[in-house]
Amino acid sequence: MRPEAVAAQAAYDASPIAGANPNSLHRLGREAALALEGARRDLARTLGARVRASEVIFTAGGTESDQLALLGIAEGARERDRARTRVVVSAIEHDAILDNLPLLRAAGFSVDLVKPTAAGRIEPEALEGLLGPDVALVSIMLANNETGVVQPISELARVAHAHGALFHTDAIQGYLHIPFDVADLGVDALSIAGHKIGGPVCTGALYLKTRTPLRPRVFGGGQESGRRAGTQDVRSVLALAAAACAVYPHIEEDRARLSALSDSLYERLCAHSRVQATMGDWRAVDRLPGIVSVTVDGIDSEELVLHLDAAGFEVSGGSACSSGSLDASHVLSAMGIARERALGSLRVSFDDRVDPDDLTRFADAFDELIG
Repeated sequence: MRPEAVAAQAAYDASPIAGANPNSLHRLGREAALALEGARRDLARTLGARVRASEVIFTAGGTESDQLALLGIAEGARERDRARTRVVVSAIEHDAILDNLPLLRAAGFSVDLVKPTAAGRIEPEALEGLLGPDVALVSIMLANNETGVVQPISELARVAHAHGALFHTDAIQGYLHIPFDVADLGVDALSIAGHKIGGPVCTGALYLKTRTPLRPRVFGGGQESGRRAGTQDVRSVLALAAAACAVYPHIEEDRARLSALSDSLYERLCAHSRVQATMGDWRAVDRLPGIVSVTVDGIDSEELVLHLDAAGFEVSGGSACSSGSLDASHVLSAMGIARERALGSLRVSFDDRVDPDDLTRFADAFDELIG
């Protein structure tokens, strides 16, 4: 966690509003509500100049934000137009989207998957071919959490809207790592998570554009304007907003510096004949700064991760959320990468706090391991 987030939690713990319900009418409740709404305004500013605080819904993390958008907007769109009974998502989405598809089908929706190119990019033409007047919602991530490939969201959203469909993007991996404004993206909803920017785990938010239909998933109170029941965790929300405010002013300079570091690491790792970037020519792809994604022939991900961990480097074999799985990454499989090669995938990730010397030491340890 970033020191600003830790300090925000400590300040809350020492304050009179610690533990106060922000929905209560008494003085401490009103003060807690003021703190909550201040954090909501701060977060809204990081999403775009014209984003209203009322368009930010606090959740218990990115997974909940994704589920609320996917299921809630699809059902909301169908309530508005009964013919909208189909949902389109990309084949490279996080499990927070893909594992909810059975719930969509159980609710009466049909689901189509749009496949990426070999470089991991969802092309507008591929999406266009799946759309029609029956599509309620399209959900395609802003940037992939395994490969770091950035998607052409504004173009994809325009294609969806041309067919009357709503558009959600999972921006959890890309939020505050690349600059964007939701107005320029043209999306109706966007998910974020705190732990990807140095905030606490189990914090997140859903941007929901005004007048976007949404059927809530959690009931039992009128919190978050009736869109997400449950007493808000003011402490964690304040820490999330503090982390966002710390990162937001430096996005451009951090992106330039981290992109250069990523490029150097790709050059070093891919110098091995057994190592390939998962998206092919990494120089030709729009990527997140701070994610390096490769496959290593002849060594599986688990062995790579454990050996590098023993050397003092904490990396993953794809998505950290599925690190207990020995199956090949669904993202790499969707990109057409053979199973044997995909089983040797490695994801190296870092942010603006990285020490460049640590990356050099990591590359040295990798060279020794591969050798």
